[in-house]
Amino acid sequence: MTLASVPRYDPDAIPAVGDHAVVVGASVAGMVAARVLDDAFDRVTVLDRDPLPADVSARRGVPQSRQPHVLLEAGRATLEDLFPGYGETLVEAGGLMLDWTTDLTYYQQGGVLATGPQPKVLYSASRPLFEHAIRQRLAARDGVTLRGETQVADYLADDANDVAGVEVRKGDDTADLPADLVVDATGRTSSTPSWLDAHGYDAPPVDELTVDVAYSTAIVERPPDDRRAYFVPPSPQQPRGGGVFPVEGDRWLVTLQGVHGDDPPTDVDALREYAQTLPIDDLAELLASQPLVEEVAHYPFPATRRRRYEALDEFPDGLVVLGDAVASFKRKPRRIPRPTVGGEEADTRCIIPVF
Repeated sequence: MTLASVPRYDPDAIPAVGDHAVVVGASVAGMVAARVLDDAFDRVTVLDRDPLPADVSARRGVPQSRQPHVLLEAGRATLEDLFPGYGETLVEAGGLMLDWTTDLTYYQQGGVLATGPQPKVLYSASRPLFEHAIRQRLAARDGVTLRGETQVADYLADDANDVAGVEVRKGDDTADLPADLVVDATGRTSSTPSWLDAHGYDAPPVDELTVDVAYSTAIVERPPDDRRAYFVPPSPQQPRGGGVFPVEGDRWLVTLQGVHGDDPPTDVDALREYAQTLPIDDLAELLASQPLVEEVAHYPFPATRRRRYEALDEFPDGLVVLGDAVASFKRKPRRIPRPTVGGEEADTRCIIPVF
């Protein structure tokens, strides 16, 4: 599947469905779902237990937010369809528009990828900025309400044991919020399997694969006119990798990655030594020569997980589960041919960790 084979989003093709939809989780998946639902419902309410910042700030519910992320072409095109001018919003806020065939040094299998014959756009920004630009555009829509610091305590069940809304809690106050449709976009901590089990349904079987991936990322000052980016993915022969991406605020995100228990350290000096073991010197030189803006951020990812909802014989009406609440994954290192100029890889998600 490639972007060319997928029909572009057409809001006029969306039929009217109902009065009210509730999205639980203001993740990227949740906000994109809310935007589509706004074409099908009179009202859409997005709920999240975290405060929803008005500025570009990391949210507690996104522990990987300080690690580098990239916006793949299919995601960029889709976000532009849903939120026209999304790329302009990123750039106006300080994000960079790179040509990944020239600005990015990509090392793999013993060599560096050749320069491409024509420019390929890659937006480079921090994860909080990617999210902020979506949240800003979504909040501007008349039919959408975003409510932060609101905990969903339970799904409401009707007489047929289908989902008919949510019970919300804010502080000491609780209230029922009826809805024609509830979307679970709460990520890996989704409580839907427990709710199904408690209401007479089977919980979905779970596939899990241990990957033992960990990241450590330092924020480094960047000269405003320096747009260099580097990507060194790990391989079976080299379980360590890393990357450098320029982001807003004249900064680089410099990340080191290890797999199968070879975790990158969180101490700055040890991280510099770790970077010296990579097959190219650029990451170690940046860490050694540029002052650190913040302390090292560490993020472990022990296992890929997929909940097999499609295997269930019964499932309640009025409920949709999507995003990391269904599947969250990292690829294990594998032996692959050296990338060729012009080759591209399809991915089902909009914004993904760079490794």
